[in-house]
Amino acid sequence: MPQHIRYTRNRREFLTDAFCGFGALAYSALSLQGATTNPLAPKPPHAAARAKSVIFLFMAGGPSHIETFDPKPLLNELNGQKRPAEFGEAKYQFVSNEAKLLGTKRTFQKYGKAGIDVSDLLPHTAKHVDDLAVIRSCHGDMVVHSAAQYQMMTGRIIPGFPSMGSWVIYGLGSESDSLPAYVVIPDPKGALEAGQPMYTQGFLPAVYQPTMLRPGAKPILNLDLPDHVDNATRKRTVDLIRQLNQAGPHAEDPEFAARMNAYDLAFKMQTEAPEVFDLGKETQETRDLYGIGQQPTDDYGRRCLLARRMVEKGVRFTCVVSGGGPGNMQWDAHEDIEENHLRMAAQTDRPVAALLTDLKRRGMLDSTLVIWGGEFGRSPEAQGGKGRDHHNLGFTMWLAGGGIKGGQIIGATDAIGLRAIENPCHFRDIHTTVLHQLGLNQHALSFMHQGRRERLTEVEGAVIKQIV
Repeated sequence: MPQHIRYTRNRREFLTDAFCGFGALAYSALSLQGATTNPLAPKPPHAAARAKSVIFLFMAGGPSHIETFDPKPLLNELNGQKRPAEFGEAKYQFVSNEAKLLGTKRTFQKYGKAGIDVSDLLPHTAKHVDDLAVIRSCHGDMVVHSAAQYQMMTGRIIPGFPSMGSWVIYGLGSESDSLPAYVVIPDPKGALEAGQPMYTQGFLPAVYQPTMLRPGAKPILNLDLPDHVDNATRKRTVDLIRQLNQAGPHAEDPEFAARMNAYDLAFKMQTEAPEVFDLGKETQETRDLYGIGQQPTDDYGRRCLLARRMVEKGVRFTCVVSGGGPGNMQWDAHEDIEENHLRMAAQTDRPVAALLTDLKRRGMLDSTLVIWGGEFGRSPEAQGGKGRDHHNLGFTMWLAGGGIKGGQIIGATDAIGLRAIENPCHFRDIHTTVLHQLGLNQHALSFMHQGRRERLTEVEGAVIKQIV
């Protein structure tokens, strides 16, 4: 005979059964009184992790794969001609149907043990190819900046979803209690098309939002205490703010919790963080390595060095943006690919190489995953004679450190660089690989939102097995 009645066997089951579970709810509430939990406390990964932190070198606007890591001799041979029909069609934003193919003026040379081709735009980065996994077959779904930037950062083509930086700290927490877990260091020249929403926490609790640093010598204002205020006085102020928040009717609200956490973090940063932002603590040799104090590398060099210092102090995810403001101030070479890329590469190549050198010599590259790339590449066809349009069908990104097997090329585009044809890697595959290196499972790293269990990779991403 089936059992229809289960007798209560212990106090826990009594609390669960009493009044349809309300007893257990009351007990849980009582047990949590006075307890404080830090949502940013370090959490164990789902599996063995090869990396502890991420630095994303975001080349905003779309660097050309054809001018950097993906040489196309046939494109030069067909320069000035219509695209042959056998390569298929492509949708662009500005290139007309009558546009002609545009060869490159860049020269390529093989570097490293594997003989990886790198153009003369990036002579400093080229010296590190044995540490780079160059993915020539990246692709995305959108050909406009804002949607492509959203997809690259959040896995979706519309705003409102969490960025990969927010997902990472949601899954792993922070290793530092005196610095933000997730930092964005934007380009001082201005905002990008997708704006701040591409970096934010979306529907995740506000505590997982990024800290946006400011350009210039003071990335965070008011780090120094006023002359008439000492640490004890500031601590009493923070304690009073916390008590007032907890006394309100919405003390358990996640927005309140995030604000309270921000006050606590700000206090700790005033006591411990100023030294991190003081690049004068570095040796002259290190500052020279990054090109600090020289043009045109001073700005990006400072921001790359700051990224290394922050990772060294436990910051989990750092995004260092190259490019900001209107089109030509980014890697967005609509008018003149030569002028634009020569300028942008001159600003970033030396600092990027310096970051890899610095991480490696400090023994940090093994635990720090470095990513380089933009939201798409550039078109094989000319726009206006000397420029290239946006191109999402095939482009290049690279990964280094964090357990990545460098010194190899993954995938390929066709003979003119139009389309990824060998081992295509979607943005969601990049995201899945990043999570994998951090010991996070794309399915387990999820959050219930509007009745759907959401995740960074949306549907299903594949780990790029050749590089892990």
